[in-house]
Amino acid sequence: MPNNQFKRGELYSVINGMATTAVARRLQKNFRNAGLEITIEQWSVLYHLWKEDGLSQQELGNRTFRDKASITRLIDNIEKLGLVERIASKEDRRVNLVYLTDAAKPLQEKTYELANQTMQEALQGISKEEIEIVKNVFQRVYENSK
Repeated sequence: MPNNQFKRGELYSVINGMATTAVARRLQKNFRNAGLEITIEQWSVLYHLWKEDGLSQQELGNRTFRDKASITRLIDNIEKLGLVERIASKEDRRVNLVYLTDAAKPLQEKTYELANQTMQEALQGISKEEIEIVKNVFQRVYENSK
């Protein structure tokens, strides 16, 4: 029997991403405890805009692995919070570019601190070597699954 055979529950656990879900829940809890009223999904969009402001909705969807309808709803909700604004592209008015507002900029440092804290909590007792193995394995699974 090959070493990559899983029992049904084990395979489901890998596909389901139990660890990812647990870390996301912990980060959401840490945001809430710090008085931040943004979701992990909203944070993922803000994260990409902090790295490169003025991305198109399409590009934000690609970078966050969301379809067109999902990214539109997500940006709508972030816009209602006053953290982003849409501006039509000068080159192509069908394209909306998303920009951070001044209200979003102070959140960057605090959310990064909380994300780092959350990862430290999640990786407690795990060696750097083990982390590298997991990163390599998941990168290969991702590449094989594209």
